[in-house]
Parts: sequence; C-alpha cells; structure tokens
Amino acid sequence: MDFEQLRTFQLVSRLKSFSRAASQLGITQPAISAQIRSLETEVGARLFDREGGKVSMTAAGRLFEPFAEHCLQCQSHIFAGISELYRSPRGVLSVSTSEAASLYVLPQVFAEFKKLYSRVQLSIVRAERTRTLESIVNREVDFGIVSLPVRDNRLMVHAIHRDEVVLVAPASHPLALTSSVELDQIMQFPLLMTRQGSQRQKIDQFFQSKDARPRIAMELESSELLKRLIAAGIGVGFLPQANVAHDVAAGELKTVRVSGMHVYRELGLICLKDKRLTRAEHAFLEVATRGTAGPETGTKPKPHSA
Repeated sequence: MDFEQLRTFQLVSRLKSFSRAASQLGITQPAISAQIRSLETEVGARLFDREGGKVSMTAAGRLFEPFAEHCLQCQSHIFAGISELYRSPRGVLSVSTSEAASLYVLPQVFAEFKKLYSRVQLSIVRAERTRTLESIVNREVDFGIVSLPVRDNRLMVHAIHRDEVVLVAPASHPLALTSSVELDQIMQFPLLMTRQGSQRQKIDQFFQSKDARPRIAMELESSELLKRLIAAGIGVGFLPQANVAHDVAAGELKTVRVSGMHVYRELGLICLKDKRLTRAEHAFLEVATRGTAGPETGTKPKPHSA
C-alpha cells in the first residue's frame, strides 16, 4: 500500500468514475483499475462496486475512506514540517563540547541563540575531545566545539574563540605579587598540569625549548579540578584566561604571564562537510561565529576545511 494508491482511491471516491479519475491524473483507465485492484488485495476486501457502468463504494470502502484521508493528511503534515524545518529555526540542536568550554566560553553563545530562536531546543553534551570528534563523524550530534587544530578532511571547521593560556596562582601566592615572572621563578614551586591535550603539548614544548624541567606535583584529567586545587593552595598551574576570569575578578586567583611564553587556547565549531544544515543549524553557526576574532589580528576567522 502506498500514498499513490490512496490518492487514486480518494479521487475515484470523489468523482465516482474510473475514467474521469484517469483523465484528471493523466494516466490510462487500466492503470487506475490496476491500482485499485492492488489496494483491494492488500485490504482484503472490495472497495468499489462497478456494476452497470456505475461506481459506488462498498461498506468496506466507506470504512476505509476516513483512514485513507488520515494517512494522506499525515503525509502532507510530514512534508510541510520538514520543509518548515529548513525555512524557520525550530526542532532540536545538539552540541558536544568539553566541560571547560561549556562552563566558561559558550554560555553567552547559548544564551544569545536561545534569545533569538526560542523554538529551538538546545541539547548540550559534555564530552572530551576525542569523543566529540567521534560523535560528529557518527552523526550522533549536530555540532562539536573542540580545541584546534583539527585535521580530518571529512570535517568543516569554523574558528570561534581564542584566548591566552596563563599561569594561575592563589591571590596570596608569592608569584601573584607581579603581573609577569621569569621561567626560573616558576621552577621553585610545585606545578599542577592537565594530563594531556593540545594545551599540555604546547606548554611542554615551551619548557623543552628553554631546557627547563618544572616540578610537576600533580597531573589531572580535569581543568576544573586543576583550578580548584590551585585555589586550595596546592600549587600553581596553567589555564586559559576565560576559565579563571570570574575567580580573578572575585580576588581569589591571580593570572601571571610568563616571560617569553605565548600559548593560546583556540576553539573551533565543527560539523561534517557533507551535512545539509537545517535553518536552526545555520542560525547557530551564525551566532557562534559572530564577531569572533583573535586578539592578535582583530579579524573574524573564516571557515576552513580540516
């Protein structure tokens, strides 16, 4: 049973004629008869009486008619809904990103998007970088927001955020007495570090370039835990400025630049290249990339292939 058969049934029912239905549809009368016979076979009952050149519905046909009408209405609503999805932002939009990005970088993006497009339901999935990339490739989420660079030719990447990674210390720490310190001053204190990730790699590269061996007291999986342990006075560590802006404003932590160190956290919005974006996804992409600029260039990053 298909929608074409149902439309043919509906037209024959309205016109009470196989020939007029065939003429209106631009096909032959035998083709109309074949569709009705096939439908009757599936239903298991005759739907029309064709005696004396007249066409009338049987009892089974009268029972079947409202169900056929309902099915055709459902089809119309489905097509209209899908069409509307690409014209007006609505539906559900899923974004996978890290705990730190969701807490310190993206709240303003999410808030602005919801203010503009209240009919779109945002689903935020917290996941580490590798899992986010897998979710995008497997089409489990619409967008991912991860640290750059991303090298995967299946993905489209839009740079959306850049901030400096700085040394963070408790407000009462000796290193917090100045806005900038030399590398050898850091060597005197226990250092807390994230266990892995692009920021850790960049920091390690900086130390190696200076032939320095810091006193790493603890390695942590979570940048949020790292921040809390710094605040507790266990040591100092490196974090992106956005992650500690509130704590610095509250006077609980202090950021300190290390002489000669230039490390940045860069985030990108990613999706599959071959993905056809809905209107809601287009809208989120526009909001997320609006006005994003690197502090060095002051220019809006452009999308690029991974």
